[in-house]
Amino acid sequence: MLATVAKVLVIVGGLNWGLVGVGMLMGLDLNLVLLLGKWMTAEAVVYVLVGVSAVVMTVGCPCVKCKSGACATCVVGEKVPPQQM
Repeated sequence: MLATVAKVLVIVGGLNWGLVGVGMLMGLDLNLVLLLGKWMTAEAVVYVLVGVSAVVMTVGCPCVKCKSGACATCVVGEKVPPQQM
């Protein structure tokens, strides 16, 4: 579960940084996190979650199932029957 959430957040973060780069080249501000408005704490939480997700993706999922090799939910493309989750 943690690895799946981390993957989603890393993808969202990567897309956001891509938009920031394109926006800078076009003279626009396309940072999607700024949609949160003046909620600086919420912005910080989003950035921290994306950063932690990148660390999880780099180091690996810390769950016991993943370490034992039994967690198929952390493997891209594999489906796990509901009784095994």
